[in-house]
Amino acid sequence: MPRVLVDATAVPADRGGVGRYVDGLIAALGALDADLAVVCQRSDADRYGRMAPQATVVPGPAAISHRPARLAWEQTGLPLVAQQVNADVVHSPHYTLPLRAGRPVVVTIHDATFFTEPELHTAVKGTFFRSATRTALRRAARCIVPSKATRDEVVRELDADPTLLDVAYHGVDTETFHRPSEPEQERVRARLGLTGRQYVAFLGMLEPRKNVPALIRAWVKSVQDREDPPALVLAGGSGWDVEVDVAVASVPSRLRVLRPGYLRFADLPGYLGGAEVVAYPSHGEGFGLPVLEAMACGAPVLTTPRLSLPEVGGDAVAYTEPDVDSIATALSALLDDPERRAQLGNAGLARAREFTWAASAEAHLASYARAVAGE
Repeated sequence: MPRVLVDATAVPADRGGVGRYVDGLIAALGALDADLAVVCQRSDADRYGRMAPQATVVPGPAAISHRPARLAWEQTGLPLVAQQVNADVVHSPHYTLPLRAGRPVVVTIHDATFFTEPELHTAVKGTFFRSATRTALRRAARCIVPSKATRDEVVRELDADPTLLDVAYHGVDTETFHRPSEPEQERVRARLGLTGRQYVAFLGMLEPRKNVPALIRAWVKSVQDREDPPALVLAGGSGWDVEVDVAVASVPSRLRVLRPGYLRFADLPGYLGGAEVVAYPSHGEGFGLPVLEAMACGAPVLTTPRLSLPEVGGDAVAYTEPDVDSIATALSALLDDPERRAQLGNAGLARAREFTWAASAEAHLASYARAVAGE
């Protein structure tokens, strides 16, 4: 088994999708007794020490908490750490990589929407990640992608060599994401000021790709004539979608839309599992971790059949096209059919169990071994 250094320095403090991926992977590699070293932000050193007690954990310099300094350190400091821990292979889990690592590097490319739908990203972010993706495909020994859809997009859009792309699905932590008890649900409702109220839930960054303005307008169409309309809760980072504010401003005064920002990790099962519907009408995802996490909480999920989302949801979620009328129709059908919601909740719970971090870690280990062998 090769000795691998995982570079966890790009993990944000709020533990969004990238953070959940890296955390889940490191814990699973630790459980498999992988020959593992981790370099991370100083604030994460204790966390990774607990997750993988046998791993060598190296706290990075304080300056790398700022992104430009981290990217510069990646080129100079990361190869030194790799040498220090005697790594056979380096895993860079978020697009970028050291160009002179002195050993093979495996890079995770999370999605290809920077190429397929550039208008859904800021110009600066799109330019940066398109360049990083091209460099990774050119310089990395192997690239890991989280779905077959992403692999196919990367091959089609960038003429990448499919034999150098390894698919490793994400997993879900079923201790954190579980079907919540009634007290767990009530605690979250109380925190949100929704005691005794039903709600439709969204979880994710409020960025254009997530299609939140269409969800807001569709929810209004779906619930405005109901006697006791469910609220809409938009949880997650504020992002940069200015259309969200415009859509919220047009919501009729009798309807409630909440934007609580980031929720506490411990509250996510109660939030997701307590919703009438978890709506995630994304234009397309590299994987779609919020969909899987909602399924693991026994929530009925409404999403789109775009890119990887059918690979995750299978027949255990409801699908809609991403336009307002389609979302409104699909959402109304679910709100009117408690039996269908219960069926989806049970089906999602069963399907979520198929996505484990242990299986993901095994796929990563196979990719590391191929990189070291020069395959």
